[in-house]
Parts: sequence; structure tokens; C-alpha cells
Amino acid sequence: MTSPLTQLPAEIEAGLRAGRVVPYLGPGMLSLVPQYAVPGTPEALVALLTAKVSVPHKIRSRLTQAAQFIENFKHRKTVVDLMNNAFAAAPSASPLHAWLASLNLPLIVDTWYDEAMSTALHEAGVKWGEVQGLSQSEHFGSWTGWYDRDGNPLPDRAPDWATLLYKPIGSTSPAGNYLVSDSDYVEVLTEIDIQTPIPQEVQALRSGRSFLFLGCRFNDQLTRSFARQIMKRSSDRHWALLPDEPTRMEAKFLAEQNITRIALPLDSLAAVSAQAA
Repeated sequence: MTSPLTQLPAEIEAGLRAGRVVPYLGPGMLSLVPQYAVPGTPEALVALLTAKVSVPHKIRSRLTQAAQFIENFKHRKTVVDLMNNAFAAAPSASPLHAWLASLNLPLIVDTWYDEAMSTALHEAGVKWGEVQGLSQSEHFGSWTGWYDRDGNPLPDRAPDWATLLYKPIGSTSPAGNYLVSDSDYVEVLTEIDIQTPIPQEVQALRSGRSFLFLGCRFNDQLTRSFARQIMKRSSDRHWALLPDEPTRMEAKFLAEQNITRIALPLDSLAAVSAQAA
């Protein structure tokens, strides 16, 4: 399959092919999969949740606060059911997802709840499995859940996996694991500085590697906190596709983490992927 990275520095593709660059995917990747009808932004997701359950007006557009209100007044099970419904559409993947899946990358980080990347890995026929972040309200004392490519739970990573998919805030499949409410994030952020919620396997695989951020924004403290901690003790050089002018806090974060901004739209890569598919 032809590389979609022709407009990017050659060292990025070389690093991906050599396993030295880790793709770090955000919800913006779903803009490449229009036939996969699930929410592709926190704003779209909270709109779905609050359309089903009434929440105070002042938090209607704030995902974690709205989810916490629903959890407090309608029970955690209601939150999980709403999330399952929001992401219930049959999954699909873009050519860019498929290209990444074809590389047998040691590690892919995916920071949204959808199944596009796991679908691409499954369709590529590679040996892979995933590890997901778990809510302490449902799995007290366990920070992560491991699953093989068919969704079967495992105690740990299988030795024959070529690719590990890390879903730090959970996923709709196979078990409806979600970090989404304020309390979910408070529990994780309390420990993430000392890396407890991040699997040892992920910590080992990130060592010395660079990150390529695709479909991510850093205009929220939570996304910055997760990225900062997941990148800890990795390489000192990274890249992010960020076509829009960064906010002041985004620019500060990029400089702090030595992330080079590439001012290209994500669909510029997708177009090449589609032609190559």
C-alpha cells in the first residue's frame, strides 16, 4: 500500500516503518470515516447524552460534568448504556487507519471510544490485542483490561502480539469500558503522575520512541494531561498534524513537549490513502 505520508518529513514515515514512531490518535480521526455514524468530538458526544437525559443548562456542553451528573442522579449503568448506544453503529475504518494497521507497529495509542482502529487491525490480519483504561467506579483497584483481537479478556499481553493498541480512556468494544465522568478522571489523574494507570508494557514500548499526533487537539487540560503522561520518558522529538492555529495553551504545550506542528489537514493524508487503497 502506498504511503499517505508523502507531504510530511521523510523521517516520520521512516520512523513509522522502523517502529520508532508511535501514532497517537484522537477523535478527529473519525472525520475520515463518514460512514461510521458515531460522535467524533466531545461536543457531539455530550449533545447525544444530554438529549436523552436532562442536565443543568450550565453543564450541557461539558462532557465530563454532564456524565457525572447523569451518574450521580441516574446511576452509573445509565452512563454506560448511553455510551454504548452512542457508539453502537457498525464500525468502519478509513484508508489511513488501514495503512497504519498494515505497518505492524509495536504500539498505537487511540484516545477515543470508537472501534475504527481496532477494525483496521482486525481486517489487516495482523497479530494484535489491546489494553483499555478502566473506570474505578466499576473496576476498583484494576486500572486496565486486556483483550485479544476477538474481544476475549486476558490477564495480560499475549506474547505473539505484533501490535498493542492502547485505549487509555476505554472503548465501546468489547466490554463498554469508559472513562467519561469527572470522577473517572479524578481517580486516574490522582495516580497518573506516578504512572500507575499506564500499563508497564506501554511504558516500555514508548521508551525512546517519538509520537505522531493525528486527529488530536490539546485545547483541554485533560487531553494535555493524558498526552504528557503517556509521552513521559519517550523521545525528545514528536510531531502533530494541527491545521488550525493553536490556542495559547496548545502552543505552550507543543513547545513544552517539543512537538513540531505540521499545518496540514488530516484529510490531505486521507486523500493519498484512498488513492492507494
